[in-house]
Amino acid sequence: MTKLTTSADEQTQAMRRYYRMQSKIYDLTRWSFLFGRRRILRLLPLERSATIRILEVGCGTGVNLKQMALRFPHAAITGYDVSPDMIQLSRRHTARFGDRVQLHEGPYLPGETALNGQIDLVLFSYSLTMINPQWPDLILQAKADLREGGLIAVTDFHDSRFSWFKSHMGANHVRMDGHLKPFLEQHFQPITNEVRPAYGSVWDYLIFIGKNTLEVRR
Repeated sequence: MTKLTTSADEQTQAMRRYYRMQSKIYDLTRWSFLFGRRRILRLLPLERSATIRILEVGCGTGVNLKQMALRFPHAAITGYDVSPDMIQLSRRHTARFGDRVQLHEGPYLPGETALNGQIDLVLFSYSLTMINPQWPDLILQAKADLREGGLIAVTDFHDSRFSWFKSHMGANHVRMDGHLKPFLEQHFQPITNEVRPAYGSVWDYLIFIGKNTLEVRR
């Protein structure tokens, strides 16, 4: 198994290097295996007319930001990504929405308090499995930033029964061993909690929507 990055700074630098080239082909290729991205937005139990605050961590090329801005026309939306190349593409995809979509180039940092209790929805779309080993800290930061009753939405790789595929994904900075689902279930009240097969069950992917409550589920 390829060694996954361990420190936050190494993680940031690795992602910037990786997406320097990948950003050029990302939207042309990722539709073929990043399943669940459209479905999770359709499943969100939010009124289209609601005045809400949305945060996406790892916003990539801005495809989700654009879809959410169209779906929720009164939402204020913020996207974080460590890759300047991806942020540049996000700006192109969201320019039409003006100041309603704000972009931040840099990591989503655990311990920050500026947004605590203010966000209605935090979305992680194929980002958490690439953030190793800091992924629990980011989920807990999202919990802190969400208002009580706010929603976390996660779609990502889940697991594979094939060691060769896990090794391949590890070489591309992705951890796949079913680690996200139990942690999310512990800290959020599940609303949607699906594991679905991809490509004849070569791997499974996760769709999770959970409600933020004051208590921690055990």
